[in-house]
Amino acid sequence: MIPGDFDYHLYGTHVRFGEGVASAVGEELRARGLARPVVLLQDRIAGTPGYAALLQSLDGMAVLQRRGIPPHSSVSLIETMAPEVARFGADCVVAVGGGSVADSAKALVLLLAEGGILADHVTVFHPPARIEIPRRIRPKLPIVAVPTTASGAEATSSFGVRDGEHEKRMFWNRQVSAAAILIDPLMSGDVPLATMRYTAMNGIAHCLEGLYSKGRSIVSDGMAVQGLGLFQQALARPLPDETAQRRLILAAGHLSGMVLAMARSCLHHAICHVLGARMNLPHGLVNTVILPHALRFNEEVAAPLLAPALERVNTLAGHRHPSLSEWLAATADALALPRRLRDIGVPEAALPDIAAHVMGERGLALNPRPVAAASEVLAILRQAF
Repeated sequence: MIPGDFDYHLYGTHVRFGEGVASAVGEELRARGLARPVVLLQDRIAGTPGYAALLQSLDGMAVLQRRGIPPHSSVSLIETMAPEVARFGADCVVAVGGGSVADSAKALVLLLAEGGILADHVTVFHPPARIEIPRRIRPKLPIVAVPTTASGAEATSSFGVRDGEHEKRMFWNRQVSAAAILIDPLMSGDVPLATMRYTAMNGIAHCLEGLYSKGRSIVSDGMAVQGLGLFQQALARPLPDETAQRRLILAAGHLSGMVLAMARSCLHHAICHVLGARMNLPHGLVNTVILPHALRFNEEVAAPLLAPALERVNTLAGHRHPSLSEWLAATADALALPRRLRDIGVPEAALPDIAAHVMGERGLALNPRPVAAASEVLAILRQAF
C-alpha cells in the first residue's frame, strides 16, 4: 500500500509528508517567529521548480543561500561558513537535500553555538565499548529540513563530517535534530532513481542495525519493521511506478531515520563511514555493497531479533528468503545494483587500512557481536570485494 500524506508533532518536532509541502517552509518559519534563514543545499537542487517554490515561500525574509554542499560535508567548509552565517545574523537553518546537507546543518549550528573548531566537539570512542560525548548545552539555531533522499539524517542527533585527512569525524548533540521536517516527494525528482535505491539501502541498514543494536527498544523495533515493509514494497518486482517508488522510499526513509535516532548504528555503518570518507564514495552506494556481508556477520547472534523483520519481508514478497542477508542480495541482483567493492572503485590493497580504521569507530560499541580485531572486519571486506 502506498503511504498517504501525514502531518504530526512529536516531542517538539513537526513532520509533514506530501507533494508540495516544501513550499510551506516559509509558513513553518513564520509560525516559529523566524525571519533570517540560511539555506544550505547542493548545486543540483538550485535550479529545480521545487526549490523555486520553496524560495518564494520565504518572500519578505532576509535569506542567505549557501550552495555547493559536497558529499560527506567537510570540516573546512563548516568552519569557513560559520563566521559568514554569524555576521549575517541567521536565526535558523533550512537544509534542502540529502544526508550531507542535513549533517552540514547540524555541524553548523553546533559550531555557531559552541565556538572553537569542530575538533573541540567530536565524539570519542574508547574501545571496546565506551563512547565519550562532550557536554555542549548552549542553545542551537533550529533546523528546518527538506530531505530529498532516504538518509533519515535530519531526524537524528548524530552527524559525521569529513576532515582534511579523509577521516569521518562523528558528533552527537541532543539539540541538533531538525525542529521541522518537510518531506516532499516532488523534491526528489532531480535525484536519479538509482541513487534513490542506494539511499534506500542505507535506510534498510538503519532499520536492520536498529533491530539488533544494544540501544534498541520496543519503539524502535516497531518502526524498523514497518520501515522495512515499505522498503520491500518500493524495491520488489514488479516495481511500482517511479512516483510510487519515490514516495515509498522517502516515507520508509523517515521511519528509518527515527530508528537510527533511537537505537543508533553498529558495525555496518562503522565500515561504511570509513569506506565512504577514505575512498570518496557516496554513502548509499557503499551501503548497497557492504550491507549483506556485515549483516551476515551479525545474523549468527542476532537472528531472533531479526525474525519479525524477516517474516514481514517474506510475507510481502510472497517468497521465503532464508535470511535477511539473502533477501538483500536477491534484491540487489534483481535491480542490478553493485554487489562488489571492486566494481565501485575500491582497490584490494586499501582493504587492510580500511579495516584498521574501522576499529576506531563508535558503532562497534553497540554491535551485538563483539568485534575483537581488525582481521574480522578485513574478512567482511574481502567477502564484499
